[in-house]
Amino acid sequence: MNHVSPATGLDHLFRPRSIAILGASNDPNRISGRPLRYLLEGGFKGGIYPVNPNRETVQGVKAYASLADVPEVPDVALLAVPAALTEQAVAECIEKGVRAALIFSAGYAESGEDGLAVQDRIAAIARAGGLRLLGPNCLGMFNSQIGYFGTFTQSLDREIPSPGPVGIVSQSGAYGSHIAYLARKRGIGVSYWITTGNEADVDVSECLHWMAAQPDIKVIMAYVEGVRDGPRFRAALALARQNRKPVVMMKVGRSEVGAKAASSHTASLAGSDAVYDALFRQYGVHRAATTEEQLDVAYACTRGLFPTGNKLGVVTLSGGAGVLISDSAERYGLDVSPMPEAAQKQLKALLPFASVENPVDTTAQALNDMSLLAKNIHIMLEQGGYDALIGFFSTVPKTRTLSAPLRQAITEGCAAFPDRLVAMEMVADEETVRSYEQSGFLVFEDADRAVLALSALTRFGNAFDRAGAAVEEPIRADAAPLATGAVSEYEAKQILGRAGIPFLDEKLVSSAASAGDAADAIGYPVVMKIVSPDIEHKTEIGGVLVGPASRADVMAGYDTLMARSAEHCPNARIEGVLVAPMAQKGVETIIGVSRDPVFGPVVMFGLGGVHVEVLKDVAFRHVPFHKTEAIAMIDQIRGRALLSGVRGAPPSDVDALADVLVRISEFASVHRDNIETIDLNPVIALSVGKGVVALDALLVPSTRFGA
Repeated sequence: MNHVSPATGLDHLFRPRSIAILGASNDPNRISGRPLRYLLEGGFKGGIYPVNPNRETVQGVKAYASLADVPEVPDVALLAVPAALTEQAVAECIEKGVRAALIFSAGYAESGEDGLAVQDRIAAIARAGGLRLLGPNCLGMFNSQIGYFGTFTQSLDREIPSPGPVGIVSQSGAYGSHIAYLARKRGIGVSYWITTGNEADVDVSECLHWMAAQPDIKVIMAYVEGVRDGPRFRAALALARQNRKPVVMMKVGRSEVGAKAASSHTASLAGSDAVYDALFRQYGVHRAATTEEQLDVAYACTRGLFPTGNKLGVVTLSGGAGVLISDSAERYGLDVSPMPEAAQKQLKALLPFASVENPVDTTAQALNDMSLLAKNIHIMLEQGGYDALIGFFSTVPKTRTLSAPLRQAITEGCAAFPDRLVAMEMVADEETVRSYEQSGFLVFEDADRAVLALSALTRFGNAFDRAGAAVEEPIRADAAPLATGAVSEYEAKQILGRAGIPFLDEKLVSSAASAGDAADAIGYPVVMKIVSPDIEHKTEIGGVLVGPASRADVMAGYDTLMARSAEHCPNARIEGVLVAPMAQKGVETIIGVSRDPVFGPVVMFGLGGVHVEVLKDVAFRHVPFHKTEAIAMIDQIRGRALLSGVRGAPPSDVDALADVLVRISEFASVHRDNIETIDLNPVIALSVGKGVVALDALLVPSTRFGA
């Protein structure tokens, strides 16, 4: 893959000064005619060069018999030619010195192995010639700021988009076109739009990276089915977070059927859905479940306010609406905390019949004197400590007599607080809605959608702050090469212990007598385990003894373990027996590492034992990560309350648990190319100040590394 610097390598693709259209049609309604029509309607000021050997003019523009005849070197060539002629067109672009080409035609990787072979050959030719390719099988792109519409989408048939703060990247041309159209209907301007299709060269990661670097983009919307270059995708999301640009992602392929459909549609390699979820959490990406949600969140992001607090104030004309909004707030993690007592008294004096705790129900009496509503809102924002406010006004903004006074009252009430998010739940005509939006308010017709969007803005705010607070520290893990063969529990603990993972003070013994000596030194009772690189699941053969309480029991236990391993695994290499002290009581957790084929190692954390097997209450993060992310990872699991202490149990040492997560992430990062799996299960979280201890360890080196 051509790893051109994403920040500069796509500038000529997004901002061309001249464009050639190979195969341009005189019929503006044909696929090969629409790009020229859109360029003309969009007012593109650069050179436009239709290439059509059969015509002198195309749609009134001088045509050229071949690309070689074009009087200048175009920055971009739109290849509106059949698939059979694409390879020749690419060669002509290289010979002319064109910087980038868009391939509209299909029939390549998405159609099977033969199509993939042709696509790879074309990509290799382009790469050797220094030509960047978008597509094939893509719908194209546009930059509405300069009137550049290199696309044949029918969604521009009636209206050319206006510029705005949004950039859209989509692997699907149809879906990308769909959300761009809906964004225009919603009043959201889109400056940059690109569909990547089969990604023979330019991919979704590079486009995301480019958009994250643009100062004129406030929010990025994306549709992704799968990515090939995990590190580049991660780097793009990291840059977006660093530059405080929210990414609102539609990542499809959650189900097995959906994942198969995604693969056949764009020949993408879809990684584990849990791994994508982890990546999005780690970099503050909002993963939308529906198109409506994606648009709602992107729309809210255009306001540019991202609070880090989650306190929500609610002012309403209806008690029922207040309850509805409160239910939504609880569902999406916002806090509808009550007004301070002093503020409640002030509100009660203004509106004696109102409910003033929060939600604040002004009742219809506020409509008799709009100045009271303005004072009400001002007091809530001034004294309530709310990071955001929702006002429920139903159809009042539509009324002829109350529309203007209501808007004036709301505006006056919020005037002193330009840093607060204020959303309106209301129904009104488009002109009225736009007037509210121009005054800085967010407008929704549904309370649940409004609360979800505000919740997303809060998560963005926290993610941006978390990125700014992260301190880059050197990785402390030992980078010495690992063994290439199977690793026993004892060896795994030695390796991971050097990386800072805490284990019990155990002793490896090779005779019954030495087992007795070890137990005498440790103290009774003890735990005994068979040690072999060839026996991963010791309990299945009875290879673990818990509780031998005397020297005689330990010596007999040694012989028992040897006999069982000989019976069940006669060819296993036996290193000896581990003798370990009984662990202190605490909360059982699990920490593991797995290797994703696209993104590399990811760390897993969850509650151990039956909890992880039945509830699957786990969190993932990509390596390496810092302690703030480790804490967020712990807080993510549903069973987090168990670590805080329940039914009289003391709170667990979460700080030490986070340290272990950081250490294992560092180890996995250093050894990303030569580990397949790590399991620490259980890891006992002891009470605060006493740390944590891992009781068992499994480390499986990568077969790729050992090959």
